[in-house]
Amino acid sequence: MKRYKSSAELGDAKAQYYLGNCYANGDGVDEDLSEAVKWFKRSAEQGDADAQFNLGVCYAKGEGVDKDLSEAAKWFKRSAEQGDAKAQYLLGVCYYNGDGVTKDLYEAVKWCRKSAEQGNADAQYNLGVCYYFGDGVKEDKNTALYWLKKAMEHKEYLSGEMINKIESIIEELESEGYSDHVQDEQGNGR
Repeated sequence: MKRYKSSAELGDAKAQYYLGNCYANGDGVDEDLSEAVKWFKRSAEQGDADAQFNLGVCYAKGEGVDKDLSEAAKWFKRSAEQGDAKAQYLLGVCYYNGDGVTKDLYEAVKWCRKSAEQGNADAQYNLGVCYYFGDGVKEDKNTALYWLKKAMEHKEYLSGEMINKIESIIEELESEGYSDHVQDEQGNGR
């Protein structure tokens, strides 16, 4: 904690991020979410993707700051643009629900796909559901099955309720003869 504080006060973005985590988790200091937000924001403004993600979560939940879904989406987007899979997923959810941004199913799918391709099980599930119902993409049951099966490869990260939903949809699709062998945009099989 002490080593982070001196570096953070000198402007080191990563130290500011770590110090924010210390305050958020009560690690070596008393938990203080307002102080955590202060350090996350300093780091995030310097471009640290992890701090941008954490700051987005703070705004989304109203932890240490007033709840502000527009600010949450802004920080998720900055982190997502740097490739953070969790931020990409949550930005996709923001676009899907219209939380802090104008609802846009195409943007939701775009960001969930980026996250899903990095192995985020929640994003894989959401992307599968989008293909299943045709939300933001052309309905494609084979691609839905593909992404739902990918999500099940990471079921240790999924809730029991989500696992049951996925298993039910997979069973339905397979009983109807759908296959998880799909082609990407270039026509290559996966």
